[in-house]
Amino acid sequence: MALLPLAIPAGVVKNGTEFQQANSWNDANLIRWYEGNMQPVGGWRSRTTSQMTGLCRAIITYNDNSGNRRTVAGTHSKLYVIDESNTVHDITPTSFTAGDADAVQNMGYGGLTYGTNAWGTPRPDTGSYTPATTWSLSPWGEYAIGCSSKDGKIYQWANATGTIAAVLSNAPTNNNAIVVTEERFVFALGASGVHNQIKWSDQENNNLWAAATTNQAGDFILNSGGDLLAGYPMRGETLLLSTTDAHVARYQGPPFVYGFQKVGDGCGAISANACAIADGFAVWMGRNSFHIYDGSLRTLRCTVGDYLFTNLNESQRSKVFAYHNSTFDEVWWFYPQGNENSHYVAWNYSENTWTIGSLGRTAGVGQGIFQYPTLVTADGYLYEHEVGFSYDDETVFAESGPIQLGNGDRLTVAKSLIPDESNLGDVKATFKTRNFPTGTETTHGPYTLANPTPVRFTGRQLQMRIEKDAGSDFRVGTMRLEVVEGSKR
Repeated sequence: MALLPLAIPAGVVKNGTEFQQANSWNDANLIRWYEGNMQPVGGWRSRTTSQMTGLCRAIITYNDNSGNRRTVAGTHSKLYVIDESNTVHDITPTSFTAGDADAVQNMGYGGLTYGTNAWGTPRPDTGSYTPATTWSLSPWGEYAIGCSSKDGKIYQWANATGTIAAVLSNAPTNNNAIVVTEERFVFALGASGVHNQIKWSDQENNNLWAAATTNQAGDFILNSGGDLLAGYPMRGETLLLSTTDAHVARYQGPPFVYGFQKVGDGCGAISANACAIADGFAVWMGRNSFHIYDGSLRTLRCTVGDYLFTNLNESQRSKVFAYHNSTFDEVWWFYPQGNENSHYVAWNYSENTWTIGSLGRTAGVGQGIFQYPTLVTADGYLYEHEVGFSYDDETVFAESGPIQLGNGDRLTVAKSLIPDESNLGDVKATFKTRNFPTGTETTHGPYTLANPTPVRFTGRQLQMRIEKDAGSDFRVGTMRLEVVEGSKR
């Protein structure tokens, strides 16, 4: 007898054909690889009992000057603040124009002039696109400021219980988004309805926007063919993302105040909230790839990109959002396979591994003033994540691609499984075997792990599935099969 290590590298590979995914994990749900071990992601529990109206598309957390923790959330139709006791307060401005819960890709029936194309022929990608309404939100001292992509005005909430947000005096309107720079300027992006224009307030004064020799307010039109979507303050510069390219703004003082540099073409963001800042770099999802910027810009190789971009509902791409899970060195992106966000991909940037799964969340923010990440469901409730091991009805599993047993000449008979798992009984293993690559697949198990675990199956190749069996944590390393060589038939 021999011990065959099932040494499957960390992370999910879901590009190419089935046999290009051989000897890899090719499917997973609510599983991460951290410090080389497979383990479940943490569960979640409710933070709020009151429901927000509308689809939440952005959320921030911060401390006010008295140390009270504030959570501000923007839906397509409302603006809310959630206080220290998790009570939800409606702070929607009286002049606010509600936006769109869903995006509209105006390319189908009725989207073009009648008779433009022959019946049954595909229409060109020239129709207008109305994105789902998103928010850009930022603390301003103990205040909060924000802009809805549909409404376009800049609002400020003055941290006073029982009050609502109000329009920021003198600020431009008809904007796409805002960002607060490291130097304490407010940038209005796509300002005044000009898709590539930036206007900024005076330093430390968000009510002064008219440029003069006595202040540092100003404006600039970028050399960009795309629509400005979002900005992100970084160390010494502000990253600006459009639908087609990326720019940085660097403070240089009067008279020009800011200098602007394009750092990449063909690297636009897929949505306004598809970028996260983590440990000195920015990473975002584009229309068909991922991009990273840390002083230089490059495309990030993704081992699950084929699966992601094939299954993403392109017409609802504006709903994609990212958040940084700093405890585990991860960036997560939630995206829609149907009409609403239903799935995620996550990248561990320390170990350069990817994983996938199904989970419906519309907005989120990582750890900071709260111990756990806060994510929002489509029905308008806030949840703490990475706490406990409760997953509602979700199944926690990882499944490999095909693994060849022996040299493929003879059948291999498996007698027992030698587990490498921290607490035996927390997971169960299932095996699928074939005698030939296109042969009939036979399922064996599931087996609850013991040391050793008696099994009995024969084949030339197998796939292994690890599934969570108990309401507790686990760690899985390299399993081993006790095997003997069988016949050629």
